Amino acid sequence: MVKLNPNWELKNSCNHEQVVFLVTVAVCTVVILALWRTILLRPFKLVTVFLHEASHAIACKLTCGHVEGIQVHADEGGTTQTRGGIYWLILPAGYLGSSFWGMVLILASTNLLTARIAAGCFVAALLIVLCVAKNWTLRGLCIGFVLFLGVVWILQETTKIRILRYIILFIGVMNSLFSVYDIYDDLISRRVHSSDAEKFAEVCPCPCNGVGWGVIWGLISLVFLCGAMYIGLVILS
Repeated sequence: MVKLNPNWELKNSCNHEQVVFLVTVAVCTVVILALWRTILLRPFKLVTVFLHEASHAIACKLTCGHVEGIQVHADEGGTTQTRGGIYWLILPAGYLGSSFWGMVLILASTNLLTARIAAGCFVAALLIVLCVAKNWTLRGLCIGFVLFLGVVWILQETTKIRILRYIILFIGVMNSLFSVYDIYDDLISRRVHSSDAEKFAEVCPCPCNGVGWGVIWGLISLVFLCGAMYIGLVILS
């Protein structure tokens, strides 16, 4: 019987795998910030929007609602048409869900097996959403990333170009950073009145406006990101 003893205190850490993990996250962050307003990062931003909208759809289905369609737009916006379900759970699921998936992908990148599982699940999700996509931007995104991950997987298994873990990590870091930025941009700095937080403030009985919920959701997203970093180090210790 194998006993697992997680090193939660990170005692005697800083092994090679942990250093590579931290350096890779740092490099991903620098690259993302450097290329933030370039077209090179657009597909990965749209993937974050996809995960945002998919999280709305998942919350809808989990609360017995019906998803009528999902759209992702080239301007990095998106919509999910739902009917039924618990509205006050569906609304925050977008921002918090995309942060959560970012955390999951970062953790999945710590091991090749979990990276393969994450890539497989991601491809399956893209294919499912392709069936309910309502515009060609989302259809193209789904097809493009299925092909992209397929090529990365083939390279991983048949050549010495083994980058699957790093691609999953990059998507996870991108998703975490973009979700925090999106919350700040939509809910705090510009205060978009049609945002999920403003709608949530209208249906939630708590005395908190959209900006307040934006701050709360932003802090939760940062907790997801920091939690992913800490648990990743524990896994690799």
